[in-house]
Amino acid sequence: MPRIVQCVPNFSEGRDLDAVETIVKPLKNREGFKLVSYEPDKDYNRTVVTLLGDPEAMIEPLLEFMKIARDTIDMNHQQGEHPRMGSIDVVPFIPIDGITMEECVDIAHRLAKDVAERLDIPVYTYAEAAVQKGRKKLPTIRKGEYEGMIEKIRDPKWHPDYGKPSTHPTAGVTAIGARMPLIAYNIDLATDDIDVAKKIARAIRGSSGGFKHIQAGPVFLEERKHVQVTMNILNYKQNPIYRVFETVRTEAKRYHIDVPSAEIVGLVPKDTLVRSLKYYFDAAGKSLDEGLGFDELASLAKAHLKFRDFDANKIIEANVT
Repeated sequence: MPRIVQCVPNFSEGRDLDAVETIVKPLKNREGFKLVSYEPDKDYNRTVVTLLGDPEAMIEPLLEFMKIARDTIDMNHQQGEHPRMGSIDVVPFIPIDGITMEECVDIAHRLAKDVAERLDIPVYTYAEAAVQKGRKKLPTIRKGEYEGMIEKIRDPKWHPDYGKPSTHPTAGVTAIGARMPLIAYNIDLATDDIDVAKKIARAIRGSSGGFKHIQAGPVFLEERKHVQVTMNILNYKQNPIYRVFETVRTEAKRYHIDVPSAEIVGLVPKDTLVRSLKYYFDAAGKSLDEGLGFDELASLAKAHLKFRDFDANKIIEANVT
């Protein structure tokens, strides 16, 4: 039985599209895994890459990809709306089929060791791969971002899990981990008032009394001239998309603001769409046919959840069947 993981490297360049192409080139047309997508964002100045396939086949191409990112991106001049601490900010491994979380943890540590030794980039391990309990959450590691990490890493409490206790002079540090699928999800608000996005983000995120498994914040999108509530849904089974979306729409009403659309960054499991669509079908007194094809599910998600730039290729299972 083939082992299939999803790997979602994020690197800190989303504006120079020639540079983006150069960085992702080592991941294209490889045996053993598929480069499903890479999504540069100018406002976030970040690109999210999605790989699916055999993790063993990914290791050497990932190291080549990370070397090019290290040599291309100078974090001393990088700015964007997304928190970041390195040129290759984060590399998670996610079990999909025929592989355990423990095996993904082992792969994450092997890559982390190679990155530190061969690329001279310090690495923190996080989520299920965390060496230290206090480093399970990525925002905790990333606090202070690239600029703050220069001093932070020298503190014995924040020495990296692999590599020297000093940041790479241009590439900063990297986090490599293993985790269950999360949903990178952004909800658009029809306003340029960042304070409204801050208030709504505060209402839904777990750390301020909202949903337990939601990390959320505000961002202004210069390209689109409106704000977003940007978030990670860490457990979509306990916090389904529909519940978060409808809560944001309810909160937006108090400010007389429309919620015109939303977006998924990267891929989502089919199950997360089914769980949310069942809510809308139940509310209409109908039954959802769970045997629908990927195109039909994508179309329904666009209609009910207001996803933009979404099609069947954004569904994990559509890329592995």
